[in-house]
Amino acid sequence: MENFKNSTFLGGTCNESTWREELIAQLDEQVEFFNPVVPDWTPECQAREDKAREESRYVLFVITSQMTGVFSIAEAVDCSNKRPESTLFAYLPDGFDKGQIKSLATTARMIARNGGKVFDSLKDIAVFLNSAYAE
Repeated sequence: MENFKNSTFLGGTCNESTWREELIAQLDEQVEFFNPVVPDWTPECQAREDKAREESRYVLFVITSQMTGVFSIAEAVDCSNKRPESTLFAYLPDGFDKGQIKSLATTARMIARNGGKVFDSLKDIAVFLNSAYAE
């Protein structure tokens, strides 16, 4: 059985968004991560993703304007309630309109009030994770 206890779950926008690749390129080699994006989604992939999200050291949700649904936002808020010390959240404002940015900023404040960590950029996330895994 796969163990995700020292991983960072890379949740958030899919839909051919490149944020995961951009972040991974900035991570030191000791940072373990689980990327749930696969070319062919199966029930086994869903089960593996669920297990990784539940067990990972950190659960990261990055929201970009390529999102088409809102489930990742619901997951981020849910995780910030259940596992606040492990929840990391960011939204990348490029491509969102002012109303969407206002809503995302309010969501970020809610996650922070719950105890989650909120970041403004992929670089800030990488600095945090590189430092956390160096300890």
